Amino acid sequence: MLRYLTSRTLATIVMALLSTLIVFLIASLVPGDPVLAQLGDLAASNPEIVKAYRAKWGLDLPLYEQYWIFLKNLANGDLGISISTQRPVLADIRQFAPATVELGTIAFILSMAIGIPLGVAAAVGRDSWIDHWARFVSLIGVSSPVFWLAFIMLTIFYGWLQIMPGPGRIDPIELPPPTVTGSFLVDSALAGKWELLHTVAAHLVLPSIVLCAATLGLITRTTRASMLETLGQDYVRVARAKGLRERAVIVAHALPNALIPVVTLAGLAYANLLTGTVMTETIFSWPGLGLYTFRAALALDIPSIMGMTLVFAVVYLLINWLVDMSYAVLDPRVLKR
Repeated sequence: MLRYLTSRTLATIVMALLSTLIVFLIASLVPGDPVLAQLGDLAASNPEIVKAYRAKWGLDLPLYEQYWIFLKNLANGDLGISISTQRPVLADIRQFAPATVELGTIAFILSMAIGIPLGVAAAVGRDSWIDHWARFVSLIGVSSPVFWLAFIMLTIFYGWLQIMPGPGRIDPIELPPPTVTGSFLVDSALAGKWELLHTVAAHLVLPSIVLCAATLGLITRTTRASMLETLGQDYVRVARAKGLRERAVIVAHALPNALIPVVTLAGLAYANLLTGTVMTETIFSWPGLGLYTFRAALALDIPSIMGMTLVFAVVYLLINWLVDMSYAVLDPRVLKR
């Protein structure tokens, strides 16, 4: 176990170091001049102002010096100063991250809570009505573009039926709860503000469903395929021949082995929900990392772009590490390979 843990941890650290170089090079190759994007036409036409601006942000240094400064600052927990907000990038991330984590986690829980049982039921009742329904739901979820589904949901439930609140985390007239965790759901409950908790939960419904749709389809299809393969194994036939109840055969024997590929996909799906919410957050005016990244890209805010890209890379690496550790729990044979 220790050898497995050590090898996976070292590989993750190496990948994290390589990701810093990749992030730096990508940010350096972004088309456009951040100086011209931040300065007005009059200021950008003044060579002295442009020179001072480049010197302030280190844009006049060679790339290798910029990268070395970036690594030294990163070791001290400094991701730089945002050009557009004039605040530390790390402070911006701390401000916007809780909204994204809250939304992504709710969408992930929904997709897992619905997708796994639906996939298992579809596999057990192969070619039945529930199997056809599960495949239909999966097809709709996977094939629906996020921006299209978001506009459809807003148009129907907010515009026409007027039964759901509009964009944003809370109503414009509401004040956010006292900050403890940054999650409005948790903070509202901790403060005992139950009406605000209801409002926050209502605002989460539409964006979480939109984010959940594609992940739900993938989880359902993967669970169904894995369960169909597992149910055909010899040990499942032996369990049935021993007279075990069908529920016990499915839950205790087939499902644990069928979950291994589902766990892999679930980890990647959760990382994608935490890092791929740009379109959803922009449409729903959700003040999270996705909206922050979108605005930073429009402003050619290089420090913010580098900081966010690095954060996204670390999220993927960390979740992949957790998935690797879960393999050892679900299938101890992994430790012997």
